[in-house]
Amino acid sequence: MKTILFLIQKEFRQIFRDKAILVITFVVPTIQFLLLPFAANYEVKNVNLSVVDHDRSDMSQELISKVTGSGYFKLVSYDESYDQAYKNIESDASDVVLEIPKGFEKNLIKEDHEELFVAVNAINGSKAGLGSSYLLQIISNYNNDIRVETGSSSGNVAPQIDVASSNWFNIHMNYKLYFVPGILALLVTLVGGFQTALNIVKEKEIGTIEQINVTPIKKHHFIIAKLLPFWVLANVVFTVGLFLAWLVYGITSEGNVFVMYTFIALYLFVALGFGLLVSTFCETQQQAMLIMFFFMLIFILLGGLFTPIDSMPAWAKTVSRFNPMRYLVEVMRMVMLKGSSLHNILPHFAIVLGLGIFLNGWAVLNYRKTN
Repeated sequence: MKTILFLIQKEFRQIFRDKAILVITFVVPTIQFLLLPFAANYEVKNVNLSVVDHDRSDMSQELISKVTGSGYFKLVSYDESYDQAYKNIESDASDVVLEIPKGFEKNLIKEDHEELFVAVNAINGSKAGLGSSYLLQIISNYNNDIRVETGSSSGNVAPQIDVASSNWFNIHMNYKLYFVPGILALLVTLVGGFQTALNIVKEKEIGTIEQINVTPIKKHHFIIAKLLPFWVLANVVFTVGLFLAWLVYGITSEGNVFVMYTFIALYLFVALGFGLLVSTFCETQQQAMLIMFFFMLIFILLGGLFTPIDSMPAWAKTVSRFNPMRYLVEVMRMVMLKGSSLHNILPHFAIVLGLGIFLNGWAVLNYRKTN
């Protein structure tokens, strides 16, 4: 036990002696946490709209007013022909073109039927998909309004179905409430994984690991002393993140905070073990950085932070089951938004525990083999 305490003391001195490590560990995650939730906005607004109105009737003007007054669209051009509007699409000045045919009002009133043409610039897939969905929804609502008005005038009111909906766990659909817990999970993963991998590889680069290997220090003592300081620092970063979530974004946890700390304690066992595993395959910090960056990119994209797991193809869902970050993102959102208890996240506990045993076991075996 004394050996481990001396080694931990040595590691903390080494960490606090290197100012760059302190900046990377505390300052960089804080800046990211303050900027990312404002920059990564799930709401799509100010979709540039070009209108081609061949009818120029009261109804067509009313439809255009409803679209531009929704708050999602910005009218950038009012063109005479579709070819003119298409040039705006080509120059990226417009995202959506709405073409209203001649006789729009007449056909709606007399024949109860008319078609509109919508062209979408799909280079930005998310903006195109959401923008077209917004536009189609507005047109559908306008169509329903017209049916009610024309039905009332003839004495036959068109039947309607009123739907009352409520958004559980995020009543106002505030994207920050959904995004901030995921960012916390990301920062904890980066601090735990990157710092562990780089710290051990640094020992290889400067040659001190060879000196340690010839001492009577047991390897499990060395590994524990290497992992524990960054386990503590990652918990400090998580605590700072929770404080900033409350101070800056007004987000507090609906569930017990200690449930999150309990899961974080186990999760860091996985993240640190993965960093240790990477370090056993690398001889330089550059190699470790590149390998960690490769895997972290996969963890982030397949972790459910930006794209829901259920929306992914089958092969991606299968791969995500071996992604530890996925379970941390889910647990953070479950506890902070739903108020889930320890009992609710036991399946996540079991999976993360299995991943931790596998990664750390592999890392220890590989470390003994290569040293």
